[in-house]
Amino acid sequence: MLQYAAPHTLLTEIKPMIAEGVRGFKCFLIHSGIDEFPHCTESDLHLAYQQLQGTDSVFLFHAEVEVDEELADSSSLADNAYDKFMLSRPEKMEIEAVKMVIKLCLQYKVRSHIVHLSAATALPLIREAQKAGAPLTVETCHHYLTLNSENVPDGATEYKCCPPIRTKQNQEELWAAVRDLSISMVVSDHSPCTAGLKCPDTGDFMKAWGGIAGLQLGLSLFWTSCKERGLSVSDLSDYMSANTAKHAGLQMRVGNTTPGLRGDLVIWNPEKQFTVTEDMIFHKNKLTPYLGMTLYGQVEKTIVGGEVVFDGQTGFTGAKPGQIFLN
Repeated sequence: MLQYAAPHTLLTEIKPMIAEGVRGFKCFLIHSGIDEFPHCTESDLHLAYQQLQGTDSVFLFHAEVEVDEELADSSSLADNAYDKFMLSRPEKMEIEAVKMVIKLCLQYKVRSHIVHLSAATALPLIREAQKAGAPLTVETCHHYLTLNSENVPDGATEYKCCPPIRTKQNQEELWAAVRDLSISMVVSDHSPCTAGLKCPDTGDFMKAWGGIAGLQLGLSLFWTSCKERGLSVSDLSDYMSANTAKHAGLQMRVGNTTPGLRGDLVIWNPEKQFTVTEDMIFHKNKLTPYLGMTLYGQVEKTIVGGEVVFDGQTGFTGAKPGQIFLN
């Protein structure tokens, strides 16, 4: 997927990029936090949708917009209070963004996708649009299905992501949407950063980097919750593999174990428990809100294109999965 980083300069390049094999385009509807990735206005979206009509490409959205109404007063809260950050990114921001995406999706009939949905209050709009024939898909993330705002300590900026982790009740409604396939994909939205960007000295949620690194633990996080909720290994495979492969147009190459497809497999023990510790984290910066959690599902080996790229005993093998995947 191509990050849709410069709206006005890239609009005329969409079709040539599709011809070169680009399968999708992502945009922000609010400031991304990085100046190099400006957000798109609604007029930008109309122009982009016009370029995407008649193609099988997908338009992906970070679905938050600025809202005109006054936000709840949080002046009495310290900047290291999680509640202050929550109040700065209310559900209304997601709801209004989802409304815009739905309107344009129905107008242009172009495949559209909401990335990392957090606000469950947007789900009735999504279900209604899907029933009306909108080619709209939605994903949520492991952190939204595992963590809740009631358990986020003040100053614990490793929990900060955008949109934010919301309440336990919100989490239950997201799970209901996973069950009824209103949400058909569960992803990591892996967003690592150096320790300094999380403002560890001050615990300032308003200044800290917004992102959680969850790729390594995703399978175990989701499976642990699936076990508690009566979902099967087959369900897990659909949400994390088959549905995502189909979404990217790769279902004839990857995503399931049909004979003739690429040999991309995880060998794992679904009943084995482990506790998340810092020394087991493979990503460079060991920041994670999952420290101390006990999870099910220990990965023994990861195989990409028939080649072992990770072994639970020895770690990564030196193979280059990116190159393997392109073969």
